[in-house]
Amino acid sequence: MRILVIEDEKRLADSLKALLEAKGFSVETAYDGETGAEYAELCIYDLLILDVMMPKLNGYDLARRVRARRCSVPILMLTARSDVLDRIEGLNAGADYYLAKPFDTRELLACVNALLRRQGQQVDALTFGNTTLDIAEGALSCGVEHIRLSAREFDVMRFLMQAGSHNLSKEVLLSRVWGYDSNAVENHVEVYVGFLRKKLASIGSNIRIVAIRKLGYHLETSDSPDP
Repeated sequence: MRILVIEDEKRLADSLKALLEAKGFSVETAYDGETGAEYAELCIYDLLILDVMMPKLNGYDLARRVRARRCSVPILMLTARSDVLDRIEGLNAGADYYLAKPFDTRELLACVNALLRRQGQQVDALTFGNTTLDIAEGALSCGVEHIRLSAREFDVMRFLMQAGSHNLSKEVLLSRVWGYDSNAVENHVEVYVGFLRKKLASIGSNIRIVAIRKLGYHLETSDSPDP
C-alpha cells in the first residue's frame, strides 16, 4: 500500500513517514501543497494524508483539485483547525476523514487502516478500455483472453492504469517500480513498456500505451482521437 504524506512541518511529516513505514506501508512525503498536488494527481497512491495550512496551496484546495481529476483515493486531513465549520469545509472539499492535531498515533493508524480497508474492498481490479488488470492474479484479461504479467510488468501496468489518460514520466515510473536507490535507467521503462504493448496486442486489447516526448506515457483506447 502506498501512502503520500503532504505536510509542511518537515519533522512531523518525517515522523509520520517513519511510523507508517514501521507498519509496512510504502510512504512518500511532500512539504508544500503545490508539490503535493502534483504527486497526488498522478492517482497512483492508496491514501493521501494532508495538512490544511500549507504554503503555495492549502489542503482544502488540494483536495478539490484531486477530486476534480476524478481521483477517488481516500483523503485523511490532519490539522490544528478543529472548529466544526473547518471540519465541514474539509469534508465538502473531498476529505474522507478529518483528524485534529494533536492526535494520538493509535487513532491515526486506526483511521489509516479503516480507509485502506474501505478502498481495498473496492479495488480488486483496474479497467481501462476493454481490458482489466486483476490485482490478485497479476494478469491482464480482455474478453476470454487472459495473460499473466511478470512482477515488473504488473507494477508498470498498474501505475499506468491508475493514471489512465494522465501522463506518467519515466522518472516517476522508475522511482515507483524500481525504487529510488535502484541502478535502473530510463531504458528499463522503455523495455517493459515494449513487453506490455506486445502482451496487450496478444489478447486483443484496445489499449494503447502512448509515449509523449519529455512527458512520459499515458493510456488511450484505439478508438480515441489522436492528440
